[in-house]
Amino acid sequence: MNGLDAAQALLGHDFSRPELLAEALTHRSAAGAKGVGSNERLEFIGDRVLGLVVAEWLIERFPNEQEGKLGPRLAALVSKPSLAAIAEAHEVGAMLSVAPGEAKRGVSTQANVMADALEAMIGALYLDAGLDAVKAFIRRVMTDVMVAQAAPPKDPKTALQEWALKRALPLPAYTVVSQSGPSHAPLFVVRVSVGNASAEAKAGAKRAAEQEAARMLLEELPE
Repeated sequence: MNGLDAAQALLGHDFSRPELLAEALTHRSAAGAKGVGSNERLEFIGDRVLGLVVAEWLIERFPNEQEGKLGPRLAALVSKPSLAAIAEAHEVGAMLSVAPGEAKRGVSTQANVMADALEAMIGALYLDAGLDAVKAFIRRVMTDVMVAQAAPPKDPKTALQEWALKRALPLPAYTVVSQSGPSHAPLFVVRVSVGNASAEAKAGAKRAAEQEAARMLLEELPE
């Protein structure tokens, strides 16, 4: 079974516009081959559609929870590690078109690449089949992780603060390293420091950059 057929089987949809799915499965290193663009545009829309579908699912599943608990749930479910785990379980990496040199380096097995491809596939499915098809797919592949999330996860900034308090360390310090880009599309680079450890992250909003920096630092710190 080739990549397109395997992807259609996974998505549960026969594409009327198979070129959309071909684009979703094309890593930027292979863009231009046979006139196919990279999957970055479809990843862009897939990310938004995924967020909408999962947010609606959370409202339905937890009717008594407010935004303060729903937000961390959503962030965890649609995070790159969560999507990469789903993509790996369904062998999405094997479906991708990657330049030969990048393939030798194992690019198609990298977590970010697999997560981005899954979002691009969701974007292609949405454009070809609509929202109901996307809902059915997402609920099928994410049910286990949704059910496993019994309690709302802590956001990274809260978790990092608790880590520092348990060790009698000063609270995490966040510093804006740089801010660039136009006012309608800024880019913040933020550094967080706890004791002698630090990490940097960038995002389109200061709070998002702080959360990502905290998440990155937590991954490096001992439990």
